[in-house]
Amino acid sequence: MPVSFPPKLRAAVLALLLLASPACADETPVSAQQKAEFAAYLAQYRSEAAARGLDPAWIDATLDGAALVPRVIGADRSQPGSAARPVRFPDYLAAKFRGDRIPHGQRKFAEHAAQLAQAEEASGVPAPVIAAIWGIETSYGRVLGRTDLPSAIATLAFEGRRRELFTRELDALVRMVGEGRVTRASLTGSWAGAFGQAQFLPTSYLAHGADGDGDGRVDLWDSPADVFASIGRYLKDAGWQAGENWGFRVLVPDGFARGSVAAAEPPARCVVPLSRHSALKPAAEWRALGFTPVNGAWPGDAVPMSLIEPDGEGQGAYLVTRSYRAILGYNCSNLYALSVALLADTLRQPAIVVAE
Repeated sequence: MPVSFPPKLRAAVLALLLLASPACADETPVSAQQKAEFAAYLAQYRSEAAARGLDPAWIDATLDGAALVPRVIGADRSQPGSAARPVRFPDYLAAKFRGDRIPHGQRKFAEHAAQLAQAEEASGVPAPVIAAIWGIETSYGRVLGRTDLPSAIATLAFEGRRRELFTRELDALVRMVGEGRVTRASLTGSWAGAFGQAQFLPTSYLAHGADGDGDGRVDLWDSPADVFASIGRYLKDAGWQAGENWGFRVLVPDGFARGSVAAAEPPARCVVPLSRHSALKPAAEWRALGFTPVNGAWPGDAVPMSLIEPDGEGQGAYLVTRSYRAILGYNCSNLYALSVALLADTLRQPAIVVAE
């Protein structure tokens, strides 16, 4: 039976939590009342998880030291591109590509060429796309996050907005620890519950983690080969089509009627981003309509493509394939997927060597 609290009390507690800035440290003060609510939630979770078949010893080992982290809730409620924080694609792209994201990425791409090629061969996903995910997620392994994962995931489940999702993730984390795949001490990552150089959630680790270096375990923190193999497997499982690249920027013919290519049915998944896509039509049909590639070449005539204009008509357009939609499976955001795709295109170019 779920633990129930008076609505006014719960609203007051959550209001206090949301006052915490995402930039605050983990040591943001937590009141006795908040601690009591969170402890009651953990007791409820322990009981329900055991009823789902998880070993109580596994649960206890995973939740050892788990604490409420108020800044996690503030960060969850203020993500870029949300209704609360809308952003245009050029601004989003500039933020993702700032600093040395491109030149450092080109150097890392060359450094790990053999491991990336192995991951491409196993998955059918191009090495530059795998490296671009790596680059966008963790700046090529440099930024992994330092938040305690059981605390972050339990906090998000406790908050309740996405309780079903984060309860599944907490169950998966318990299984990871209980089955000996990871140690409790190693469980650090982002405030959102993602971890390692691939920034997988626990369910993704269990479903798509791959042993790229052949040592019998999947280490997404310290093994680049495992990271690349796991990203490749994830995108393959999400629908990446071998031999079919993501797409390209395109010039839209003057006076083109967007309504003539509107999708007939609303999307069943990734609803908001895919609602900005036209119907899938063969590449040959788009070419016949007068569309012109800017930074790519037409694929085979029969390859399905859809039109997307992330900031609206006349503000930048792209024709994208089913493989692009696999990137949306990694992160359901057109801004994210286009950033990955465009970074992949730059990583194909040789690194610029600057003389000392």
